[in-house]
Amino acid sequence: MLFLYNFGIWLYTALILAASIKSSKAKQWVKGRSQIIKRIESEVQPGKDLIWFHFASLGEFEQGRPVLENIRQVKSDYRILVTFFSPSGYEIKKSTPLADHVFYLPADTRENAEAFIRAIKPAMAIFTKYEYWYHYFHTLKKKQIPLYIVSGIFRESQLFFKWYGGLHRKILSCVTHFFVQNKNSVELLNTLGISNVSLSGDTRFDRVFQNQQNVKPMPEIENFCAGKPVFICGSTWLDDEKLLSDLPAILPDWKFIVAPHEIGESRIRELETLFTESMKFSGLETRHSLPNTVIIDNIGMLSTLYQYGDIAYIGGGFGAGIHNTLEAAAFGLPVIFGPKFEKFNEATELIRACAAFSVNNSAELQQIVQQLNDTDYRLKAGQKAKAYVKANTGATALIINHIFGLSSDGDKEIFKSNN
Repeated sequence: MLFLYNFGIWLYTALILAASIKSSKAKQWVKGRSQIIKRIESEVQPGKDLIWFHFASLGEFEQGRPVLENIRQVKSDYRILVTFFSPSGYEIKKSTPLADHVFYLPADTRENAEAFIRAIKPAMAIFTKYEYWYHYFHTLKKKQIPLYIVSGIFRESQLFFKWYGGLHRKILSCVTHFFVQNKNSVELLNTLGISNVSLSGDTRFDRVFQNQQNVKPMPEIENFCAGKPVFICGSTWLDDEKLLSDLPAILPDWKFIVAPHEIGESRIRELETLFTESMKFSGLETRHSLPNTVIIDNIGMLSTLYQYGDIAYIGGGFGAGIHNTLEAAAFGLPVIFGPKFEKFNEATELIRACAAFSVNNSAELQQIVQQLNDTDYRLKAGQKAKAYVKANTGATALIINHIFGLSSDGDKEIFKSNN
């Protein structure tokens, strides 16, 4: 099985290399890993102890950010090194002040894993939600370096729980402690004889609650909204936008903000074609008369935009799965999304709380929107959304307290330097 795993890593790398000829994202993936071990060895100098955080992409970074920020405070004498698998995380966060070093994660080969761990000498490693790399995990265990999974979530359909998933179960055996989102994950791990598990909840609740509490104003958007009700379309794809494009005519007194998941020129042009009475955010300040729809043509604004919303539609539900619903819910917005949400526990619970709604087509979307156009109905749904988020905060404190042995008796470390 290890042979097949190694072949899979080689094949994936080869395919990315081939795709980089035409794909800018693949090109970033390849370029960012060029001579990566040498760069890490030259930039990460021996000295203070170091904690390694790994995130698959930007979403996982935001999910694990409360843990990172709290460790920054609790262990200010430690350096923080962050790695990303995806360009969409690295390119946006490569200069984050929360880390001393930010790199792409080298491909998971035995040689890379050993060279990487030898170069950074971490006191501990913290992975958020996804990504279980055999060679990195095995090397950490061999060197007796604690490895933690935060906001982990497990499903019966995953390879860990299949008869042929022996190699993946070995990966799990390398983890020092799992902090998981739900009871089902605890029970599934228990079936494998894994008991080093805590039901901590999801750190995303802490992140979105923190964002809602500390949000900064956006004068351009405030001027655009002009006191009217606002419909925010977040992280949308073309299938979502085809449904949403009919709404401005149905709700002529509303303002619409569309923040697509991807902002390439072709995507923005598609949006401008669908939403004929629209303009790009980048040109907002130059317009004297404002249309009813603004298209966000940059990355990183969405979590701040929700402060101006009354209803949110979250994209992805007609593709691989919905994006972040909690950012909008934290601001008290009722949330709408497509049919593919079954892998997202928070979406199911928001629906159960009558704070979110799933739609399969344009007719269903319009029906829900008409219901939410009633102010009382909308406010009640939004209050339930906000209450749901607040009730589920606290995962970060539990994780920090466990990892560092914090108690009323003081600060007790449970890990040691490996320098």
